[in-house]
Amino acid sequence: MFTPPPTFSGYGLGLRKEHYRDFLDGDVPVDFVEVISENFMVDGGQPRDILRRVREKHPVALHGVSMSIGSADGVDIAYLRRLKALADEVQPLFVSDHLSWSRVAGFSSHDLLPVPYTEEALALVCRNIEVAQDVLGHAMQFENPSSYVAFDGATMSEWEFLAEMSKRTGCGLLLDVNNVFVSASNHGFDAHAFLRGIPAERVRQVHLAGHSQGPGLLIDTHDQPVCDDVWALYRTAMSLLGPVATMIERDDAIPPLAELLDELDMARGLGAAAREAA
Repeated sequence: MFTPPPTFSGYGLGLRKEHYRDFLDGDVPVDFVEVISENFMVDGGQPRDILRRVREKHPVALHGVSMSIGSADGVDIAYLRRLKALADEVQPLFVSDHLSWSRVAGFSSHDLLPVPYTEEALALVCRNIEVAQDVLGHAMQFENPSSYVAFDGATMSEWEFLAEMSKRTGCGLLLDVNNVFVSASNHGFDAHAFLRGIPAERVRQVHLAGHSQGPGLLIDTHDQPVCDDVWALYRTAMSLLGPVATMIERDDAIPPLAELLDELDMARGLGAAAREAA
């Protein structure tokens, strides 16, 4: 069994094309960057060249969106081999994806669909994680996704599922605080119970992002600043966790880099205050 990835307690941003030039030409005050793995899983070309140049300045985390670790069809070995080739070159801080599925019978929904929190689903997810980690040669991290529907027949909570998944496979956890807030609001569970229920020693990274109000529920849109309620939940999370990396995600309505750096400074301040108070 693999052990969770090493700890790293820095603050970073998602690398998006709107800010490529800032990172290539300037000295951006971040401790690391995170990239969407699939955007760079190509042989050569401009994307890979940009990543190599940014990697010369900053550590890089790889974050995937299409591994479909909850798929009953198993994981795509060809996909894993492409990811391994990228990871071997980049030597990333972390390799992560989501506790979700998106692929069935060769069809991809291009969405992060939730898994049922049952023993059967847990066993399937753990088998898929073991295959993925064996191909990559090291432990991964898996993120709690936002969800908008729940399955009947659940035998455990989301945080119990995550805890047991990590225990059985040795994977790390990527705690998305915004996703906890969104899902708690949509399903009516206690966000603080989630934070207390996950194994803090398995968390290696934290995501912060914004969301939007949809018709009757919250939507994880990544097109807004982090809201006050999520900041408050982040401070609680940081009081419970050990050394973790924190990053700001923005995937749409992307603002000037300075605005994201201001949010990152907010995360630094709240993280420091939480650790001092703990």
